[in-house]
Amino acid sequence: MIHPNEALFESGKSLPIIPSCEHFAGSEKLIGKAFQLQEKLGPVFDITCDCEDGAETGKEIEHAEMIVSMVNSDANKYNMAGVRIHDFSHADWKQDVDILVPGAGKKLAYITIPKTESYENALEMIKYIQNKVKHAQIEREIPIHVLIETHGALNDVHKLATLPWLQVLDFGLMDFVSGYQGAIPAICMRSPGQFEHKLLARAKAEITQAALSNHVIPAHNVTLDLKNSYQTYSDASRARNEFGFMRMWSIYPTQIQSIVDAMKPDFSELESAQNILLQAQENNWGPIQYAGELHDRATYRYFWELLQRAHFSGVKFKEEVQTKFFS
Repeated sequence: MIHPNEALFESGKSLPIIPSCEHFAGSEKLIGKAFQLQEKLGPVFDITCDCEDGAETGKEIEHAEMIVSMVNSDANKYNMAGVRIHDFSHADWKQDVDILVPGAGKKLAYITIPKTESYENALEMIKYIQNKVKHAQIEREIPIHVLIETHGALNDVHKLATLPWLQVLDFGLMDFVSGYQGAIPAICMRSPGQFEHKLLARAKAEITQAALSNHVIPAHNVTLDLKNSYQTYSDASRARNEFGFMRMWSIYPTQIQSIVDAMKPDFSELESAQNILLQAQENNWGPIQYAGELHDRATYRYFWELLQRAHFSGVKFKEEVQTKFFS
């Protein structure tokens, strides 16, 4: 039987297949706890080791070296740990790259660039990362995530979405609201205002449109309410279903499962996807009829991507699907 990765040749670029949840951890202790939770829940979320807000002032070098050690450790079982470096205006961003890329570049899941002000600044940072990758003789592209949390970044968002090595566009709600200097009330950092205020709804729609039209994953901002798991679930559901976000940040361990659950593909669609792909494989990936509808490689690609995203969410498939496609 031919596996779908072999049969379903690419038709242009496709969206990256990555987890729907990204959990931030700033200290060695919290990064270690995140790795433990990842081992318990499985590879259903990424871990972002934070050099920006996580590092103590004056201890930026030690903090970056600690992250190198953690990323390279056996605790990083799934190689699903990335890093957020300092922003372009900070004196230490190049130092971050100088430590992190040679030290952990072979295993870093991604590098996140915060507080982007313009396309030109982000491109300069990416070129510096690329040169450091080349000099370190690392034979892979390190995916880049760019935070949209300033007016300048939103103005350039469609250009930013075309950056090289870009995998994710993140929305940073709190800094974005703060940039309006009181024109948007602080209550709109929470729901329902974060989805209903016209300026914020516009910003979210612009980011998802720019990302998706350039085969980049759009990632939604955090939920500030740490203890109410339903609020996190509700926010993730609205972000996914109303705005097209395909990923969301977590800043508290109990938020992770709520985000994963809210962003899982629809069960009924998954059921059809499994049946269609099994039948297609039996027919050597030629056209088939299923439930009175015609399906071919175009729909097979859609359903295969759907199953892969569901797999990252910990969805249990039929035994036959698990054996033929994911073993």
